[in-house]
Parts: sequence; C-alpha cells; structure tokens
Amino acid sequence: MIEQLKNIFPSLIVDSEEKGYVSETYQWFLTHNGEKIGIAKQELSEKDGRLMRTFLTPYQGPPLTKKEKVWKQIIDQNFTEAPTSITSPYRFVYFSMNKNQINPGVFKESIQTLFDYSVPIIWENEHEGILIEEKPIIAEESISYEQIIDILMSDLYVNIHFFVGPYSKNYKDAKHQYKSLLTYANRILTYTDKSVISYKEAIPHILVGFSDQAFREYIAETILQEFTDDTDLLQTIHTFLQCNLNVSVAAKELYMHRNSLQYRLDKFIEKTGIDIRQFHQATTVYLALLANMHKED
Repeated sequence: MIEQLKNIFPSLIVDSEEKGYVSETYQWFLTHNGEKIGIAKQELSEKDGRLMRTFLTPYQGPPLTKKEKVWKQIIDQNFTEAPTSITSPYRFVYFSMNKNQINPGVFKESIQTLFDYSVPIIWENEHEGILIEEKPIIAEESISYEQIIDILMSDLYVNIHFFVGPYSKNYKDAKHQYKSLLTYANRILTYTDKSVISYKEAIPHILVGFSDQAFREYIAETILQEFTDDTDLLQTIHTFLQCNLNVSVAAKELYMHRNSLQYRLDKFIEKTGIDIRQFHQATTVYLALLANMHKED
C-alpha cells in the first residue's frame, strides 16, 4: 500500500526515514499495522485529506524538540559524527496508555513537570512511546515511576504502564535497545498486573515468552504436573514466590491464615517432589508458572 501511495504522493515518507521533517510541514497518518507515514501538506488537497482519513488514522504528535531530533537520528543510526550533546548514561522507558485517554501534548507537558530537565519522548503512536531518561548524579533525586503513575492518576486520571530498561552509555547500541524494548514490552505487559516492571523483573518473562510453545508446555507439565489447571493453588504459589519465600508475608498478602498457606505449600511439595522453600527449586517453579501462563501463545 505504501508503494502505491508513493506513486500518488512522491513526498511520502515513513517514520524511520524521517530526517528532520516536522509536523508543521507534513501531515502524519498511522496505517492499519501501526506504521507512521507522512505526506507534505502542500501535496495534499482537502479532498485527498478526507480520502486518506477514511482508511488511515490521522496522527498529530507534539513537534520534536531539538533534543528529540538528535535522539531520533541516534535511534535510526542516521548520523555521520558522534553526537556531542549526549554525555550522560541514559535508559529507554516504554509507556503505554489506553487509546484516546489523553492528548499527547498534555501528557508530554505533565511528564516534563516531574523532571528537572527536558525529557525526550519518541512517540510510536498517540498512546505509546519511549521516554529517554538521563541517569541522575544522585540516585535519591530520581523520581520513581510508581510515583509518576500516582501523580498522573490523581491529576489527569490516566491509566498508564511503564517498562523500564537498563542504563547504557553506548549510544551506538541505541537502535537495538530501542527495538528490543518495544518488542519485549508488548509481550511482557500482557502477562503482568504490575503498572511498572523493570528489565530485571522482565528477564524470566522474556526467556519463557520467546521460547517455542512445545518447550513451554513441557516445562509447565513437567514441573507443575497435576496442578497446571489449579488456578487457586498456582496463584498461592506465585504470591509466595513474589514474597521472597516468606510464609508470613505471603499469608498477609493473600488474606489467608498462615497454617492454611503452609498446608497448600506442603501439598504441592508432597505431590511434585519439588521443595519450593529452597531457592533453586523455587526458581524452577517460577519459570514453570510463567511457562504455564504463556503456553497458549
């Protein structure tokens, strides 16, 4: 479809080809598969614009700042000299909101008030994108993403999720990190009820989620055995593992008497022969729980 449109509108570019084109001179659209394309406004008649809006979604993100243009070039590997303005370690933070929940410009303004510097935002579409955060000199000065969610919820009633990537000093690896974060985020956020998840927590999900289905089924059935469909027991075990194998803490989290929780754990240990009170065996069970969650993918 894009090639056909290019024959009609020679100025058409896709997002990855953007080299400083700005929203003021280009009209942007999202295709059915989420790809962003732009056509020079001077090439679009009013009739053409109406026609395009019948099968493409109009996109109007905030204009790129100078810093965002630099990062766009870095991510697209579209530079001839090393960017001198990027000096601090950085990390990519994926965010996702419900569609039509908030105007991207309003969201961007709200985010900027929470940091003491201009935070670049690269939008994938009008409800998801990547924040580029610089590492603070003093860790205590950094605001947590849990706090950001609380503020956005209380001020703007925005339901948002974050996937926080690792810090890096190597801008040459930015393209790979950016693409990887997008790929992993779309999978991981489907299988967690957390509003914020870091790459450290996500690694087990990535390992299991990107293995083949036969392997996931094998792991789930081998480790969980007769309990693969026992939702209540598996949820109990999952909570126990998330509470660092602490029975008292897990019982409080589950609103369950400590003895009742211990009975369920003993039942699993007796039937499977796997002692989830031991770290290495608990790790195996945790991966099996994830495999059980992902096995139908």
